[in-house]
Amino acid sequence: MQREIHCLSDGTGLVCVAKFEDLPPMMLIRFASLLVLLLVGVTVSCREKNPVTPASAPSAASTNRQTFQVNGVLKELKPDGKTAVIKHEEIPGYMPAMTMPLVARNTNELARLHSGDAISFRMVVTDDDGWIENIVKTVAAVTNAVPVVESFRRVRNVEPLNLGDQMPDYPFVNEQGKAVKLSDFKGQAVALTFIFTRCPFPLFCPKMSSNFADAYQKLAATPNGVTNWHLFSISFDVAYDTPPVLKAYAEKLRYDPARWNFLTGEMIDIDAITEQFSMKFSRSQNGIGFDHNLRTVIINPQGRVHEMLIGNEWKSDDLVLLLEQAARMK
Repeated sequence: MQREIHCLSDGTGLVCVAKFEDLPPMMLIRFASLLVLLLVGVTVSCREKNPVTPASAPSAASTNRQTFQVNGVLKELKPDGKTAVIKHEEIPGYMPAMTMPLVARNTNELARLHSGDAISFRMVVTDDDGWIENIVKTVAAVTNAVPVVESFRRVRNVEPLNLGDQMPDYPFVNEQGKAVKLSDFKGQAVALTFIFTRCPFPLFCPKMSSNFADAYQKLAATPNGVTNWHLFSISFDVAYDTPPVLKAYAEKLRYDPARWNFLTGEMIDIDAITEQFSMKFSRSQNGIGFDHNLRTVIINPQGRVHEMLIGNEWKSDDLVLLLEQAARMK
């Protein structure tokens, strides 16, 4: 009496062929039942060892994506071929008229443009990014583009600050309405950046604030890390960014006032400190037409300039490293 069972996998399951010779009917039934149980067990085992991975579900579209159709004038094309400095009109409900560098997703759209061209484009912003697309040259010049800049403002005569220079002791007021001076933090490494709370574009002031929030979290969570450090976010929109406004803004970032303060002050002092770091901004007659570049400065415990970060390309880890280096300086 011969009994043979051959099983092969076809990639989707198990195919078995049984061959029996001279097997009594009752024994054949028992063998058939046993074979069914065997196949069920093998199938379950194979499925457990080789689970089918479901297809990844497509990520949900950002619910905070906003798109605006904007007119402007091209002021400058940066050497990277993708950044255009554009003087654009007011975007109602989002931002006032400004002159700002904007990155094009399709660099070919910038290829035939020149400084002074009137353009139309689509601005797309998400929680942490922003860009322009569908850029076309227009015939009509843009009107109502940027408010008139103040022609007179009282300023101090100050010299640029370089690495190693002693920081002047400017007076400020923090988000709690308390007077603050940089000399109050002697012995601590200090990082300061410049913002205004109404700046909506994610790659400018919001990114500076986000980077500071990340750096704060990393420094506070480092075991046996340096402890003599402090962060300052200085507003240059002094008419609007009062202490209560700054406090509300700070609370959204879950700040710790023992480690991070938001400062305002007299315009003459804000002008002076920003000028010393080549941080430029303009104000309109109604006080909201801010065009500005970006500066972040690290000061060592002796009150001297340790490092300056230009623009928005730096990461929170860069700030953490520089603050740790400065904090260890004797």
